[in-house]
Amino acid sequence: MTSGPGPARRLLRALSDAGGRRRGADDGTRGNAPAGQARGRAFGLRTRLVFAFLLVAVVSAGTTSALTYREARNALLKTAQDTAVSSFRDQVQQTGWNLPVQERQSLEETLRYIARRAKPHPWVVFAEYGSVRASSGENPVSTVITPELRRAAHAHPNGSFERVVKDGVPYLTIAMPTVFKTGPEGTLPSGIVLYAVMRMTDEQINVDALLVAARDGALPGLAIALIPGLIAARSVLRPVRELRQAAQSMGSGRLDTRITVRGSDELADLARTFNESAGKLERSVRELREAEARARRFASDVSHELRTPLAGMLAVTEVLDEDAGRLDSDTARAIRLVSAETGKLAVLVEDLMEISRFDARAAELNTDEVDVAETIGKTLQNRHWTDGRVRTDLSPGIRARLDPRRFDVVIANLVGNALRHGAAPVTVSLRGEARSPGPPVLVTEVADSGPGIRSDVLPHIFDRFYKADAARTRSAGSGLGLAITLENVRLHGGTVRAGNRPGGGAVFTVEIPLHLGEADG
Repeated sequence: MTSGPGPARRLLRALSDAGGRRRGADDGTRGNAPAGQARGRAFGLRTRLVFAFLLVAVVSAGTTSALTYREARNALLKTAQDTAVSSFRDQVQQTGWNLPVQERQSLEETLRYIARRAKPHPWVVFAEYGSVRASSGENPVSTVITPELRRAAHAHPNGSFERVVKDGVPYLTIAMPTVFKTGPEGTLPSGIVLYAVMRMTDEQINVDALLVAARDGALPGLAIALIPGLIAARSVLRPVRELRQAAQSMGSGRLDTRITVRGSDELADLARTFNESAGKLERSVRELREAEARARRFASDVSHELRTPLAGMLAVTEVLDEDAGRLDSDTARAIRLVSAETGKLAVLVEDLMEISRFDARAAELNTDEVDVAETIGKTLQNRHWTDGRVRTDLSPGIRARLDPRRFDVVIANLVGNALRHGAAPVTVSLRGEARSPGPPVLVTEVADSGPGIRSDVLPHIFDRFYKADAARTRSAGSGLGLAITLENVRLHGGTVRAGNRPGGGAVFTVEIPLHLGEADG
């Protein structure tokens, strides 16, 4: 005999529920998913893999382009700069100077002579000698030459240079003091400082062209990098997708589902682990199914075998009960005890047979249209519960299609349980409730006036043979009454739940759907 729903059945039910929820997510509910789930799918594993691949490609391409651009720019500018500085130094050193400078005109001619030999681009040459200012151009003074360059010219006899941007135009400015040689190693400043100002527009154009080329070269590279990114994501996600489909298949009850193992990487290890776990689960479920089938068969066979001798025992104890009054007190007490225990055994056997029919899915509904309040009244009257211990609050005129025998068992078990484990008076109420969406429901409540149900007992109240008090090994019931009630309500497509009333006492609520036109009240 089993002491609760079979382990295999509970496991298979959990797998079926998971599969149903998964199928619901893959079918019509997919379009109605919450915004958070939609955003989660938008940033799923595929998106994150492609994004990570592109991020690496962007960083690599950006770093390479930046380094290439910097090196090319520096090389381009250094070439023009070195050429200009070297050429200007040579021209200054090859020019002869008559000191002191007497005429500004002759100084300007010398400056123009030097400017005509400019490399790699034209120069404008300026000279400063004391208070004398002259140039090869129209203005004797340049606004591009900075005070820093003038100070550097006096500090460095071999000259110095500086790159300056003026009004968006890049310039190279060179300062070169003129000197007289006083010996093989000695020099003497002449007091004349020459400056060359060269536009670097061509170099700037070339630098801008390098930047555009780096940018235009990186963008197609990123677009091309998207292709291997998608391929890599596909190769990674294929086993993940197969794993998801296999999990859905197992959730639907196909425990022989396996995944094809490809390669020897971590995903292949995951597939092998899944297959090993699925194999162990399949073997465990098969063993549980076989054990549960044996337990059901044992309970059913024992119950059937006990019915025949129990029928004879009940007949004998009934005769003995009639004659117990003519016997001595000890014998009469023993006869009544045997009669009571035989009756309990008969009830237990009938309950076991009923549970066996539910487990074998052989229980059927034989429905008929009944007046529900009248049906409940007959149940109470047949059990002699009309002596004030049970009160009723039944809405009249409610008609529904029910199995009268099974509904009678539901009400009898709930009221009997309330009288045994609660306290009188017990109240049975009946009403119809409209539900939207869905059909109206028939609501039946059975409430007692006892201490209620402990919180640790509530989750197990409908378990088979569950004892709220472990010390109480015997009771007037079979321990299957509430389990049979649950199965009968489920057979009607309804639900039953247990709870406690705010004012004290336990309450059991049965809700059975009513089709349109079945409720008049």
